[in-house]
Parts: sequence; C-alpha cells; structure tokens
Amino acid sequence: MKISGIIPQLRTMNLEGSILFYTTQLGLELAFRHEDFYAGIRAGTQLFHLKYVCEEDPSIAYTREGEHFHLYLQTDDAAALAEALKARGVNLTEEVHETLWNTKEFVIEDDQGHTIYFGEAL
Repeated sequence: MKISGIIPQLRTMNLEGSILFYTTQLGLELAFRHEDFYAGIRAGTQLFHLKYVCEEDPSIAYTREGEHFHLYLQTDDAAALAEALKARGVNLTEEVHETLWNTKEFVIEDDQGHTIYFGEAL
C-alpha cells in the first residue's frame, strides 16, 4: 500500500467567501466545487478541502489560544509572499520572522479565523 497524499479539511460557514479568500486574496486555485457545500483548493501540488457547516469551527479558538495552526504552507520565499499578500489586503497576524527551528515564517487567519502558517526552510 502506498499513501499518495494527505488532504486536510477546513470548515466554513461561508463557502463562497472562503473560496474567494483562498483564490482571490491568497492566489490559490479552485480545484473543484460540489454543489453549495464542498470545494477543493489547490496550493501548488497540494490540495485541501472546504466544507460548509452551520456552526463556527470549534477548533478556531483552541488553535488561536494555543498558538497552533490549521494549515502550514511551505514556500521558497516567505518575505516576498508576505509582501504580495499584504498588497492583496491580507492582514498578517504575525510578521515574517526567523525561528529557532531554522525557518522563516509568517502567520495569517483566513476569512473564518483558521490559523495558517507560511514557512520557508533556511
């Protein structure tokens, strides 16, 4: 048996708004949409899913308070990507910084409050 990928799922109370956030503001690609409750977002060769729900994702507050993340997206130039996202109106919740584990990272929250890290290996 071979595992060919891992696909996380984020819950959203506004599927259309989340699709717009990820495609327009982050510049990612809509891979598919199934009716009004499910979609796939492509980030390079990776994929994650969005699922419409009626209640706020309970992990949002827990993740924010514990300094965890919902998604960690790797990039080859964190500083340039951060500037590009700022130019598209994305607010950084944590500016670009170097870490003790040898990465350069910054943090945003999506339109629903999910914590997303972007990191570059140093």
